[in-house]
Amino acid sequence: MRGRMTSRMEQSDHERRIGLFGGTFNPIHLGHLRAALEVLEALGLEEIVFIPSSIPPHKNQDCDDPIAPAEKRLDWVIRAIAPHKNFRVDRIEIDREGPSYLVDTLKTIRDRQTDDVTPVFIVGEDAFAEMGDWRATKELFSLVDFAVMTRPPGQLANLEERFPAIAKSAFVFEDGGRRAWHKERGHRIDLVPITAIDISSSLVRDACRSHRSIRFLVPESIREEIESSGEYGPPPENDRSANN
Repeated sequence: MRGRMTSRMEQSDHERRIGLFGGTFNPIHLGHLRAALEVLEALGLEEIVFIPSSIPPHKNQDCDDPIAPAEKRLDWVIRAIAPHKNFRVDRIEIDREGPSYLVDTLKTIRDRQTDDVTPVFIVGEDAFAEMGDWRATKELFSLVDFAVMTRPPGQLANLEERFPAIAKSAFVFEDGGRRAWHKERGHRIDLVPITAIDISSSLVRDACRSHRSIRFLVPESIREEIESSGEYGPPPENDRSANN
């Protein structure tokens, strides 16, 4: 067991590492793009693959706060990341029937990669702390690497503070708890500080419902379509931030 972990530690700097950024993206916003870029740069990833979910099992379709249709959210992601050469999209969860469980997605992605590619799943610290309640938690951590994003003001100091208890014993921690290695599989988890950008998908949806502009919250390439789509509310009557 120790041999596999040690071998992986020695080889990790020479692998092709691909970031996997999953989410509802309801809708995608500038905070998503900035976070993805910072993780890519911090870990030296080759690219970031955005994976919009179809039917997220942890979210209800609330009539007062709806989830836009999967194909529409996918289209917004495709157009939002188009200018970024190291970003691409995978529709694996959009095409899957029924709820999207991460363990199924990671198994499929891992199995179709070549041996020199290591997938790295990107997750926020709050979601990371809740992974003990996700389906097949122990198996999740044995499939791929993870990058845990943390940001001010409550920036996480080390992974051990919020590590899911059900899987904690499977890891050895180093670098003051900022990195962990799976004892049997050799997969690694990195804590990645990112810039605090106070933008969320719920903020965008609230702005739409309140007839306010979402300019500078989402990429300009998709702003007008989101506002006019009617998915989150009627378009603003007058966008005062527009140039005259």
